[in-house]
Order: sequence, then structure tokens, then C-alpha cells
Amino acid sequence: MKDKKVVFMGTPEFSVPVLEMLIENTNVIMVVTQPDSYVGRHHDELKFSPVKQVAVNNNIEVFQPEKIRNDFEYILSKNPDVIITCAYGQIIPTELLETPKYKAINVHASLLPKLRGGSPLHRAIINGYKETGITIMYMAPGMDDGDIITQKSVKIEETDNVGTIHDKLSILGRDLLKETLPNIFSGNITRTKQDESKVTFAYNIKREEEKIDFNKTKEEVFNQIRGMYPFPVAYTTLNNEIIKICSSRIGSNKKGTPGEIINVYKDGFGVSCSDGEIIITRLKPSGKKEMNASDFINGRRKENLLGEKLC
Repeated sequence: MKDKKVVFMGTPEFSVPVLEMLIENTNVIMVVTQPDSYVGRHHDELKFSPVKQVAVNNNIEVFQPEKIRNDFEYILSKNPDVIITCAYGQIIPTELLETPKYKAINVHASLLPKLRGGSPLHRAIINGYKETGITIMYMAPGMDDGDIITQKSVKIEETDNVGTIHDKLSILGRDLLKETLPNIFSGNITRTKQDESKVTFAYNIKREEEKIDFNKTKEEVFNQIRGMYPFPVAYTTLNNEIIKICSSRIGSNKKGTPGEIINVYKDGFGVSCSDGEIIITRLKPSGKKEMNASDFINGRRKENLLGEKLC
């Protein structure tokens, strides 16, 4: 596959294993990624995307258009055989999808047609799915609605969160694309139309969704917490102070007022939901480092915690 000229389009850490595999097995002639961002306390430190850093380390040309629809002709001037995308972050013009010999291929982090959109990792867990996976697909003008080439699934365990699923699917995407590329280049594939009646969407997480609603069931709250960790992290408030909730486990069917702390354990404290308690096991109080709930409890008297209200 070293004779195949590839333009890779991606941005976050999730895309890195895919790019590294392509560098090893094909001729990556250009990497397209989002513009550099300023970070730091005063927003004065320029930060490369993880994908750009890999490209720079491998002396590959990097292209960072503000709006790809205005600058796609420069990419086509490189005459790529195929464009491969993975979590790039912009809608790609139709001309860019159709011109290369092998078209444009996307590595998407869900089992399409479920969870089209930008946050499939989060939504799979928040929605309580028992499995998710990777779809290798042809790109189309609509959002993740192209023909499916191949798919592979992984189980979502109760111990999983966005971080662990991110790592699992990042590696799965790399391996499945490596397995699939020879068939794409040889034409030995079957294109499968997506069933529009089974489409669901994974819209980006809004700030208001990050706040925990203890009127929900304990399983819904459990899935929200792990479906938002380590980013953006679900939160609640205690005595008007924000507390980010990092991990939890499902507790008993004991109930109080939703949000009320009704039990204190060695490893955490139980908070009432609509159908029982969720036990908070790890958290980050405002202005402090992330800590085990046991350390948080030790800093307060048990009797002072019981009856307190998270809201």
C-alpha cells in the first residue's frame, strides 16, 4: 500500500493511532487538521493538535485551513488517491469527497446508523448502550450518512467510562482500517446503505447537560457520570459550591429526597435518586484536586454530611 497517496484529516488524540498506522503502511502526503489553539492561563501558549504533532515529527506537510470549504482545492492539487478522515471536526465539501480515485473514507466511533454526530463516545454510555464500535464508511455530504464498508463492535462494561472507551475504539479504529484498506484498494468490498429508520444522533454535549439531575434513576445518573468522565465531567453543587463527580457505583433501593445524602460508606456516600441511591466514590471539589470520596468524607463529620442536599 506504500504506492497509495493518502491525505489524512483528523485532529484529536483519538485520531493518532490511525494516522500512525497510515504513515507506516501508506504514503501520507499531507495531514489536514484544525488550526492551532492558544492555551494557558493568559491564552498565550500556542498548542498543536495531537495529529499535527505526529505529522511534524514525521516531516509530513500540515495544512490547517480555518474553513475547509474555502481551501479544499489546495488539497486536490496534491492528487491524493484517497482521503481518510477520523474526527477532523469540519464538514468536508462534496468535491473533496468525490475526486480522489478511492474517494473519501471515514473512521467513525459508533455502529452506524446509531449515533451520527460529534459525541458518539459520550452518548453511547449516557444512553446505556451495552455495546458500541467502529464503522469504516464512505463519506457523503450529510452528517455520517455514507455507505458502510465494515464494522466491528466492543462491549461497554460497567467499569468503562468515556476515557476507557476512547482508548478501546481508537485502537479498534486503527486495526479495522488497516484490515479494510487492502480491500478498498482492490475493490473487494460491499457497500451497505444505512437504514434511515434506525438513525440516532450523538449531538455535542451542552453545558446544561453536565449538571446531574437526581430526579433521574440511579442507573441514568450512573451512566451520566461515567459518560462524561474524564471530559467534560458531570457536576452538582453542595452548599452552593460546584463539585465535579468523577466516578460512582449503583447502591441500594433506599430513597430519600432526590439529591439528599442518605448513607455514608467507607468508600463514598449515597445520594438519593428517584429509585434508590447512587454512591459517589470519586470527586473534585471546587478549587481542589480530584480525590477519593473517602478523603472528602474524612474532611467532614459523617453526621454533618447525612441529610445534606446536592442540587
